[in-house]
Amino acid sequence: MKTKRLFLFAGYNANGIIDSALLYYVQSLSKFGDIVLVMDSDCPDSELKKLNKYCLYSSGDRHGEYDFIYMVNDSVYGPFYDLAPYFETMEKYNVDAFGMVSKPHQHKAHIQSWFIGLRPSVFMSDWYDNFMTTITKQRSKGTITRVYELGFTKLVESHNLPWRCMYSVYNRGVYNRIMHLYKIGMPFMKKVAFTRHFGAFGRQILYVMNHISPQLRQITLESARGQYGSQLVDKLLTKNPLITLFRHIRYAFYKFFTQGI
Repeated sequence: MKTKRLFLFAGYNANGIIDSALLYYVQSLSKFGDIVLVMDSDCPDSELKKLNKYCLYSSGDRHGEYDFIYMVNDSVYGPFYDLAPYFETMEKYNVDAFGMVSKPHQHKAHIQSWFIGLRPSVFMSDWYDNFMTTITKQRSKGTITRVYELGFTKLVESHNLPWRCMYSVYNRGVYNRIMHLYKIGMPFMKKVAFTRHFGAFGRQILYVMNHISPQLRQITLESARGQYGSQLVDKLLTKNPLITLFRHIRYAFYKFFTQGI
């Protein structure tokens, strides 16, 4: 590995386990750099040992200076494609911060926080250190997005540093345009797609599952069943177009009568 990368990986599992999907993601990343992983869960040592082969746990280990640091988390399933060309492409951008997906937000784009890459010009700076050490718990996802996702991108720009992402996805497309993003090569799928819009995206998820390897499909669905329940996942992955249509109509009624949209 000529290029040195460090991945700061944030994980969570309500059951306190390292499931097969997380293990697969970590194993995939480990081919491209060192990993420091922190679980926001009560994981016993017997579970954490699953990661020992792929992750660093001691800050005393000497690995030299890193060319890139990545901040990633397990809010996604995948990767569904080999990550090598993605790293090659992103690291050739002549920018100081980059990511997998940017989201235009009120005419101002920002890097989505689940996959961010940084050059030393950012991660070695005092202002980045101050930004990271002053992060606190927020009450809502909207506040997190505004203060930290938008805030980080604005901070990079305020220091006259350019940034870029591989994909630009409007509105909530990263959650809702699952099949389209897979077809154009986006290597991840947001986990929350399994529960959005009363299951309206089941057919899109099924399309992706039918086009990845059987092993990866098994890993992904095993994780989803563990997180959301087998009954929900099995009902979600229906091929019946009438059921899918009903789910969309149900969600439309919910938006109109409950939220007034």
